Amino acid sequence: QVQLVESGGGLVQAGGSLRLSCAASGSGFSVNDMGWYRQAPGKQRELVASISSGGRTNYADSVKGRFTISRDNAKNTVYLQMNSLKPEDTAVYYCNAKFQRKSTQINDWGQGTQVTVSS
Repeated sequence: QVQLVESGGGLVQAGGSLRLSCAASGSGFSVNDMGWYRQAPGKQRELVASISSGGRTNYADSVKGRFTISRDNAKNTVYLQMNSLKPEDTAVYYCNAKFQRKSTQINDWGQGTQVTVSS
């Protein structure tokens, strides 16, 4: 019914940049809040940044000033621009989106994309 397809992960040196993309699709569904989470080995999944359909953003303290979340509502796509990357940003990054069609709500996750920052 709904699907999230991520792209853009990879290996980068500390101080470098990466841009993640996530395209949401779902016949008849609208896309509400979208966000990015990450999970490092041995750690819990944590919120990195989120953005509402109206453009209101929220960031984890650890990424404020370095990461920027944005979205293109016409394409149902969310982006995460990551600058000044640090080794501690290394994790699998997951896209999240909340879909709605009438009274039906679906909270969906992407497959995850690996981001590795070398020191």
